[in-house]
Amino acid sequence: MKAASRITRIAAALAFSFAALGSQAAMAEPVRNIVLVHGFFADGSGWQAVSKILTRDGYKVAVVQEPETSFADDVKATERVIDAQDGPSILVGHSYGGAVVTEAGNDAKVAGLVYVAAFLPDAGESPLDLTKKMPPATQAIKATQDGHLYLDQAEFHADFAADVPAAEASFMAVSQVMPAAQSFGVPITNPAWKTKPSWAVVATADRAINPDLERFMTKRAGSKTVEINSSHVAYISHPAEVAKLIEQAAATSSKQ
Repeated sequence: MKAASRITRIAAALAFSFAALGSQAAMAEPVRNIVLVHGFFADGSGWQAVSKILTRDGYKVAVVQEPETSFADDVKATERVIDAQDGPSILVGHSYGGAVVTEAGNDAKVAGLVYVAAFLPDAGESPLDLTKKMPPATQAIKATQDGHLYLDQAEFHADFAADVPAAEASFMAVSQVMPAAQSFGVPITNPAWKTKPSWAVVATADRAINPDLERFMTKRAGSKTVEINSSHVAYISHPAEVAKLIEQAAATSSKQ
């Protein structure tokens, strides 16, 4: 009987060990999926250069096309793409997209967050609240009579995409998406950066978000941060540097 009991205990211990190893293997699953989220006045096509680099390096890239009709709609659109991935993902947000990934990043399939010249609101805080604390240099953001925002085309190049070729910036200006102004004032309920590892790009020549605000937010979140001498659209003007940080996030998250 003692021998049988001892064998039972050994079997149970082995089973526990194998289960633990299986759990560790699952946690160490390589992160190969990257989900990219754009911000205001833009659409997903701006991620093309970053996407090409990541795809070349073996990552599976998905680009969210938020409707920009409401914050809730944009979060849902992002969650829809996250849930469609075949494993864990790194979730990347630019500008207002940072607020979107801060909320959507609570999805269990998100392994880490990357913020590119983006908002990182805390609980009960909106991008509008943050902007009031440290206003940006630009004064070119205007509102339509029906509650949507746009960036004055005459100032678009200088204030949004100064380090992008003029012809490209001109097309970005005439093709800009007009987001619902109300989205900018919606507070975050549960900031994912409090429970998920995060990385960030501070654009030091940003005129759409105050670079000091970017520094404040990334420091508060404990994000691993790099600074790039870039306009607001660092992901367009410096795709190699942005892709490198995303890949670092994916590699580091794979080891956790």
